[in-house]
Amino acid sequence: MALKIRMARAGAKKRPFYSIVVADSRSPRDGRFIEKLGSYNPMLAKDHPERVKLKAERVQHWLSVGALPSDRVARFLGDAGLREKPPRRETPKQSAPRKKAQARAASAAGAAGDAASA
Repeated sequence: MALKIRMARAGAKKRPFYSIVVADSRSPRDGRFIEKLGSYNPMLAKDHPERVKLKAERVQHWLSVGALPSDRVARFLGDAGLREKPPRRETPKQSAPRKKAQARAASAAGAAGDAASA
């Protein structure tokens, strides 16, 4: 049984609230879970102490048993000092401008440089 530490969504429409749970990886996102480990309220300010709550000793137990955290939960655990923080991902290549757009930007920058020097 593969265990995951992940978030289960709750709350009303447009008012999200998440429970941080340990669950079997095959169970649905908002479905059956083994234990609730904390909560996350994205509606609160980033520096608010109630934004992310965790039961540290239970999280450590499940990590030692072999539960793997999701990407977002791994960042929460890194911020809480329970695990090393994962590195930030780079911007994907797909979002970079294509060749024609890069050529247009280069020619526009060259034209602006020529106008400034004249």
